[in-house]
Amino acid sequence: MSDRRIEFEPFACAPALKLEAHERVSLLQTEALNARIDRLELMLERVERRLWLAVYGVAAVTLSQAFVELMSVAR
Repeated sequence: MSDRRIEFEPFACAPALKLEAHERVSLLQTEALNARIDRLELMLERVERRLWLAVYGVAAVTLSQAFVELMSVAR
């Protein structure tokens, strides 16, 4: 006997195609979700920056009013 094997050419079956399509859809959904998370992080950084700007503004106004009161008392 010889060691000859019959080689069949690969074929696409319905379950395999369905699985590949599901994997592609899952990959696209994951990429879209990651992009959305990145945009949300950028927006959150901007909001945080504005919040700190407001906090520093309130602190500056409070300190300037205290300074004006000290100057008026010193006269």
